[in-house]
Amino acid sequence: MSKFSFDQLLKSYKDADAAMRLIYINAAVFVFIHLVGIILWLFEVQGGGVILVNRFFAVPSDLVSLLYKPWTVFTYMFTHTGILHLLFNMIALYFGGQLFSQFLGQKKVWSVYINGGIAGALLYIISYNIFPVFSETLTISKAIGASASVMALFAAIATHIPNMEVRLFFLGNIKLKWVVIFLFMIDVLSISQSNSGGHISHIGGAIYGYLFAIQLKKGRDISKWIWPIGDFFNRIFSFKRKPKFDVKYSSNVPKSDYQYNAKKKETQEQLDTILDKISKSGYDSLSKEEKNFLFKQSN
Repeated sequence: MSKFSFDQLLKSYKDADAAMRLIYINAAVFVFIHLVGIILWLFEVQGGGVILVNRFFAVPSDLVSLLYKPWTVFTYMFTHTGILHLLFNMIALYFGGQLFSQFLGQKKVWSVYINGGIAGALLYIISYNIFPVFSETLTISKAIGASASVMALFAAIATHIPNMEVRLFFLGNIKLKWVVIFLFMIDVLSISQSNSGGHISHIGGAIYGYLFAIQLKKGRDISKWIWPIGDFFNRIFSFKRKPKFDVKYSSNVPKSDYQYNAKKKETQEQLDTILDKISKSGYDSLSKEEKNFLFKQSN
């Protein structure tokens, strides 16, 4: 039963889109941290999972600490310790990621998420090291959470399609650009309140998302430098199993999960290429074959 459930979970991950895969990874990190925390608690280690987060996952503002664990600029954007923090970020990631991928493609969800998170971490680190008001907390301050990455996705798509209307509870239809501007201003006005580092990192992510969309309209994708790294991790987390025996399939035999997923990946990559071409040169730049392919996928 446990094997069946785990296999189903892996299949669900492999079949998921970019936003859902990011949600799976965030959830997996959350569960791992808390399981380790329980083990540490059983052995009477004070702090539990908090120790694990502070030492290996959270990004520090102190440059000396950062020098010894530079990987935290990446890991912090997948790390949450509170269930509500995780829940709100993942809900926002789901809706923002779906909207983003609809207009800009699946592959860019990954690159903007990661680059936006890095931008948020850098602005947080720089701010804490140059502004005197943070001097007392510089050596102990750390940041975690996907909020900067999620803000990057929202800022990018709001810049790309600013006048698209979204329906909000109790408020009705509102243009996407006003929603993101409102969230951005909340972060700016909240810097002097609690969680200054978090608000600063959100601003960094939003700025990156805006610059990404502006440059994309000019035909430059400033996020693509991360693609080889993303492809590397995608291969790691694809969980492909090497078959023990060579198996030949005749044309009348149904496709295996591996073949299905490979074909799905190939189709998605072709779709991403066409969406890239539309974002750079417009729909009229597509060939007849590309337009037919896009029409078939939309149906």
